[in-house]
This record gives sequence, structure tokens and C-alpha cells, in this order.
Amino acid sequence: MGSLGDRFNQMTGKTRFVVFRLFLHLTGKEVAPLLGVLNSSARHAIDQDGDIQAFGEGLAEICQSLLQYDVYWQSVANEGDVFWDEGEAGDFVEELFTDSAQRYHSGIEVEGLEASDDVLSVPITQNLIVMLTVAYEGDEPALETDLSNISALKTALKALTNLHYQDRLRAVQIHFSPAQLGDELTSDQLILHFPELIPL
Repeated sequence: MGSLGDRFNQMTGKTRFVVFRLFLHLTGKEVAPLLGVLNSSARHAIDQDGDIQAFGEGLAEICQSLLQYDVYWQSVANEGDVFWDEGEAGDFVEELFTDSAQRYHSGIEVEGLEASDDVLSVPITQNLIVMLTVAYEGDEPALETDLSNISALKTALKALTNLHYQDRLRAVQIHFSPAQLGDELTSDQLILHFPELIPL
């Protein structure tokens, strides 16, 4: 992502911001427990009033969980852009937030499932999409590249975790589809809502 403009802005002492989004598709009945990790991280961050440290901790926990589930990785997509203006970076974060939120699929309502017979009949989704969007300062070569192979993706997830520990995160968004246990994301919905995915 280096360019003449990048070098000029570095010389003038401007801060480089990168906005990055990752889509990771996992498949198999065994991925359902990940919904618990995702929901727990989201709830914790909300409880902390959107504190960036809380979001960073959640991001790190999710990345570690995704690395443990690597045998279920199916397809991936990533995108991003470089900014030298914090306001422009913030605008792009908002744009990606809106886009990710609109891709949410919430199908079946799982309210009031107290009886054990009902709980046993809750469908388990075969597909799970995790959408991670971050804005960070500086450069991170492991994220600013094509992630359509497993080795690069593993390195990228570790790099995302490190951004939290290096205190370089400026924004974190976590979306996932389906949003809760009992919702389903079918193969047709996957193709419709996530056309950019590339098989791993």
C-alpha cells in the first residue's frame, strides 16, 4: 500500500490510519459454540459503554477462538483503505459498520425456549460468518495483503490481536451472522449476502 503520497505524508509527520474489514466463513455443526464467544464479547463491550479497551479485549478473544477453529474455515474476504485524516477514516468505519449490519441475518426468534424439548429442537446453523472491522494507526503488512490462503489468514488474526496489545486500535466493530443460536444462515443466503467470499 506504499505510494509517493504515503512517503510525503510520513515526511510531513502525518499519522497513517488504516481501516480494515475481514469476513471469515466457517462451516460445520461444531461452529455453533463460537456464537457464545461472539455474543459474550459483544455483551461485555456494550457493558463497558463501548470502551476501546473492552472492544480490543473482545477482538483478541475472538481471534484466539477463530484460530482454534481453523479446521472449519471455509472462505474469506478482506478489504481496507489507508487514510491520513482521522475524520475520513472515521467516516469509512461508519460506512463499513452500516454495510456489515445490513448483512446481518436473523431468522428464527428464539425467545421463550424454556422447555427442554424446545431447546433440543433449535436448529443449529451449518454456516457462520464473522465480520471484524478495525481502524488502527501505523502500518501492519500482515493485514494489508490478500488473505485468501490459510497461512496468511492465521498471521492476520495474530496481527489483529497484537494491535490491541500495542494500543494501536482506534475503532473495533464485531458483527456475526447468524446473530444467535437458533438462527440459520443457509447456503443461498450466504451467496446472496456475502458474494465477495473466496474459498480457502
